[in-house]
Amino acid sequence: MFQLGKTIVSEEIIENDFVCNLSACKGACCVDGEAGAPVEESELEVLEKVYQKVKPYLREEGIKAIESQGIYVKGEDGEWETPLVNGSECAYVTFDKKGTALCGIEEAYNAGDIDWKKPVSCHLYPVRVKQYQDFAAVNYHKWYICDPACSLGEELQVPVYKFTKEALIRKFGQDWYDELEEVARSLRDEKK
Repeated sequence: MFQLGKTIVSEEIIENDFVCNLSACKGACCVDGEAGAPVEESELEVLEKVYQKVKPYLREEGIKAIESQGIYVKGEDGEWETPLVNGSECAYVTFDKKGTALCGIEEAYNAGDIDWKKPVSCHLYPVRVKQYQDFAAVNYHKWYICDPACSLGEELQVPVYKFTKEALIRKFGQDWYDELEEVARSLRDEKK
């Protein structure tokens, strides 16, 4: 672990490789699990604002779940998250013809209908950020469904922090990311 500003960062985001392999996992991270995607307090208003433009991209089951549960819900841990369809997939999930899970929010973004990509927690995955009173913990989340992403990342030699570069900059800023790259260079030099 090392400190960057007000974050404590796991070296695992530098040491592990990762590149999403949707053709292998079919977007299982949006379908499996016991909770919806984490939504930051600052994103609640954004989600409310974009919902009507995202709605045409969603499946009927997702719309019903959102309209009965809410655009976002409070999870068992007391944190905000996306609602689920029948306790399974995220209500914002859509599926392509091959059965691959896609994000309806991101589909609306890609079509130019909204200017918000998706919750930052989804954008950051497999990086997870836990906010504490005085700092944020930045960790690598290992999940067996992402084994194909780990293999592809290793094959392409793309560390987690490089795969999530855009999202890390979105969350913490360019200066923070530049410092992270410096630490990564130092760690690589030490291992030579």
